[in-house]
Amino acid sequence: MTPAATESENKKIILTGLWRDNPIFKQVLGICSTLAVTNLVLNTMVMCVALVFTLSLSSATVSLLRTLTPRNIRMMVETLIIAFYVIIVDVVLKAYWPDMSGNLGPYVGLIITNCIVMGRCEAFGNSNPPGRAFLDGTFSALGYSFVLLIIATFREVLGMGTFAGLAVPFFSGPAWDKWIIMVMPPGAFFMLAIVIWVFRSIQIGQEAKSK
Repeated sequence: MTPAATESENKKIILTGLWRDNPIFKQVLGICSTLAVTNLVLNTMVMCVALVFTLSLSSATVSLLRTLTPRNIRMMVETLIIAFYVIIVDVVLKAYWPDMSGNLGPYVGLIITNCIVMGRCEAFGNSNPPGRAFLDGTFSALGYSFVLLIIATFREVLGMGTFAGLAVPFFSGPAWDKWIIMVMPPGAFFMLAIVIWVFRSIQIGQEAKSK
């Protein structure tokens, strides 16, 4: 593959993960953590870092071992690889940031069963070279992350008047009547629906213009 073709292919992988096939608003995957951890921006940031770490390295590792893994047990091997990286994240959080580990609760461990991670390892990592698998894993996770951070920002600011624990002018004052529902489970559903509606509307508009 020529350098120009490689650059074009890498650009396509990046755009696919971030926008065209975004895991949240296009494929509607990984919704459990999207709804569960987005009540606070700081929790969301840590969850996103954990997912980027796990997905990028899991996909690259699956790619490295793809020619050595018997096809009939590949799903078990992929699950073990994902679990290995998730356990690293879980142990590090418990050792160095126990409060955050408690805040995220079981959702770090549940990254093992996250549809985005298993889906990208199986669909892309299992049939592409390690470098491209790493790139695909990284940008699919970043596509997930930027949507979660948008949802978390609106939920925390409107519901608590803070951003990452810091008071936001106006929203933290007496003039703003805090929308407590935004930090409750229904607030997550409302924000997710709005985000999906907005981004899909933009995509449909882009597709109509390109025809």
